[in-house]
Amino acid sequence: MSELKGAAIFGQSGGPTSVINASAAGVFQEALAQGAITAVYGAAHGIRGILEENFYDMSKEDPYEMELLKTTPSSALGSVRYKLKNAEDDDTDYKRLLEVFKKYNIRYFFYNGGNDSMDTCNKISKFMQQSGYECRVMGVPKTIDNDLWGTDHCPGYGSAAKYIATSTMEVYHDARVYDTGMITVLEIMGRNAGWLTASAALASYAGFGPDLIYLPEIPFDMDKFIAETTEVYKKQNKVIIAVSEGIRDKDGKYISEYGSDLAQSKDAFGHAQLGGLASTLANILKEKTGAKVRGIEFSLLQRCAAHVGSLTDVNEAYLAGQMAVRYAVEGKTDYMVGFERDSRPDYKCNIKLISLTDVANTEKKIPREWINEAGNGLNKSFIDYALPLIQGVSTPPLENGLPRFAKLKKVLATK
Repeated sequence: MSELKGAAIFGQSGGPTSVINASAAGVFQEALAQGAITAVYGAAHGIRGILEENFYDMSKEDPYEMELLKTTPSSALGSVRYKLKNAEDDDTDYKRLLEVFKKYNIRYFFYNGGNDSMDTCNKISKFMQQSGYECRVMGVPKTIDNDLWGTDHCPGYGSAAKYIATSTMEVYHDARVYDTGMITVLEIMGRNAGWLTASAALASYAGFGPDLIYLPEIPFDMDKFIAETTEVYKKQNKVIIAVSEGIRDKDGKYISEYGSDLAQSKDAFGHAQLGGLASTLANILKEKTGAKVRGIEFSLLQRCAAHVGSLTDVNEAYLAGQMAVRYAVEGKTDYMVGFERDSRPDYKCNIKLISLTDVANTEKKIPREWINEAGNGLNKSFIDYALPLIQGVSTPPLENGLPRFAKLKKVLATK
């Protein structure tokens, strides 16, 4: 395929992670080194920044600050939850994007995000093709939820899993200080897929984890939950329970709705706002058992804990961004970069390309065979899958005992 000369633009979308900026570093550093790419832009707040012609000239950034992106959490460019309508229903945004792309001669578009972001990427790719404007579009995977279809795992998951397992181990020790009984409920993110909550099983593998784990993949039965908790409490006077925020009963109702109106609120993509589950379950258990019960919501802390980052995760996030650029320059378009695990005993993942049409809005859940028969824990198959993803130490450099994160100049691009 002939060389395509033009500018590249990169945007971040959806929830932040510990390593989304590592992918940004991979895109920026590789794009700046490519002769076919004439300018490199970073969109402020994802697709909205392009629509509003608000993006940065990444060639103006200090190389050291660019390197620090690898260990800087959250979205350095700013993120967004903005849903593009279908072009056949309303093509206003698409025409505006095409206008901006032409004005800046943007021929390479890289978008970093999860399910909804890949849908956005797919829609833009298809519209550019239909418009006859040559622009190579590549999705860069990102989600702590680890639910993107077609890839072995997603950058962001390994570091979040490591934080959850580590924090659970610390809570385990804290909850066993006193000689009195106590039940601890840990609420972990996960709307429809339980990958994050399952990572608490890594703490159990190390000997200091939850007694019971409940995932969205299994319909939640309140009576069964109370009985299982009570049984463990009677035996050992201490119980730690990990629950996904998105667990639902057999009728599809979120358990968090049992005690809150929060789940009635919707975001731009129509997703219910979840939270308060730990408190709801803690109150129910206190009433049923009479025990001291503590509910702990990990909340935002689990997303951007770069201080306990996985080096494997950081390196793979960077590689995903880097390879997205290389493939695009080679002529590939309309794909998301993904990972395929090598079958050899030693962990190794190879890069593969997945059609955006296939990956957009498709969720990957934990296989039922990785969950124990009782539906309240994980087995060795999950441990074998997740353990390699949390390996290696990645921490930001320290200044005065505190992490030194990247400080970008964010020089606005002009035309």
